[in-house]
Amino acid sequence: MNDIKTIAEKDRGNVLHPFTQLKEYAAGKIGDPTIVTGGKGIRIEDAKGHSYIDGFAGLYCVNIGYGRTEVAEAIARQAYKLAYYHTYAAHTTDELAILSDRLVRMAPGKPSKVFYGLSGSDANETQAKLVWYYNNLRGHSKKKKIISRERGYHGCSVVSGSMTGMSFYHDHMDLPFPGILHTGAPHHYWGAELGETEEAFSRRRAAELEEMIVREGPETIGAFIAEPVLGTGGITPPPDGYWREIQAVLRRYDVLLIADEVICGFGRTGAEFGSTLYGMEPDLVTVAKGLTSGYMPLSAAIVGERVYSVMEEAADRVGAFSHGYTYSGHPIAAAAANAVLDIVEKEQLSERARTVGAHFLKRLKERFAQLEIVGEVRGVGLLGAVEFVADRHTKRRFDPQLKVGARISKAARDRGLIARAMPHGDILGFAPPLIVSEYEVDEIVELAYLATKQVMDELTEESAI
Repeated sequence: MNDIKTIAEKDRGNVLHPFTQLKEYAAGKIGDPTIVTGGKGIRIEDAKGHSYIDGFAGLYCVNIGYGRTEVAEAIARQAYKLAYYHTYAAHTTDELAILSDRLVRMAPGKPSKVFYGLSGSDANETQAKLVWYYNNLRGHSKKKKIISRERGYHGCSVVSGSMTGMSFYHDHMDLPFPGILHTGAPHHYWGAELGETEEAFSRRRAAELEEMIVREGPETIGAFIAEPVLGTGGITPPPDGYWREIQAVLRRYDVLLIADEVICGFGRTGAEFGSTLYGMEPDLVTVAKGLTSGYMPLSAAIVGERVYSVMEEAADRVGAFSHGYTYSGHPIAAAAANAVLDIVEKEQLSERARTVGAHFLKRLKERFAQLEIVGEVRGVGLLGAVEFVADRHTKRRFDPQLKVGARISKAARDRGLIARAMPHGDILGFAPPLIVSEYEVDEIVELAYLATKQVMDELTEESAI
């Protein structure tokens, strides 16, 4: 068996890691890789014997926690029975048919069919193609532009990366792709004018969206894509009235709504879907992450009746639906998803996220809201964030060179807590597994608080506060 040093050398010499400073990693300046060897419940372990509370559920995805043997057994049963077959030309498996039926029954809006991929990125690529296909089939050949939002996250492939509203996903990558537009982020703390209520701010954001549609030409706008709650863009719940106002604009101009539920879906917000919580009625729904809790790669584009009926009606005229991947509807992934959703339903994890999440947000506010470097504490369900500022009264940001958010994240990790330093600000983000207890929530909050106090002391010594 390879030792830790050998594995680290093999990794450094051969793996191209996402979101890693390549030169520093190659030179060993950012240390050895963390070799994750196991996990149980809300904790993971590394090869050096360190244990960490995973306060971010992997990447928002390990909702049922680590080490669930029910899912491992479902994967094994399907692998022994049939490890792979494609879904082209009306081939299927029992697990896939069962999964598709349950997704259509549980998804928001008026769902009709499910198309499968392996990641949220490829699912949103599919959604873009569906928007273009739908409008071509109904004779609206110019109605192709897709509007996303600043700080929205929808993936990092070509079109999904373009829809992502964060510039560092675009830099040096020749993105965004033509035909993708971005409107303002729904973040009241940073976007509101002096004295502007959340309702008034929501109306203004909707008016800005309408102005963009009119300016571009309604006949050119095909869809609006958005997460019910901004995820990677800062873990930001929408302000009061936001989705009511936005949807009124979309209906007025015949614009499809794509709900990106990759993070919010399957209980994370305290409801089955974020769309349900906020009264959204999407035409297309993107899911991944919590669909299998990360135990297998699987994503889905859930196609609403409005879109699918046009596709079916046109089939005699245009022929087969010419889109698909080798691994669309992979039987092992479908088996994993069914096992995961069984756990979500049996253990009532949506309800758990709502009740434990309320306790979590209360504890975050109690511990952080009065600290002089905290600008905002926010969250919904088991999503939470603390945003740090140099001056809470003027909302003056810290100098980015201080890397305050990253330093607090590291200080938390040194204490055994994984909490994510979010981009576009000094933000500490939380998204623990939905199985987390109130006692464990208290531990997460306390470790994060101690890490913050440590960095505050450092900043005071540096005369940065």
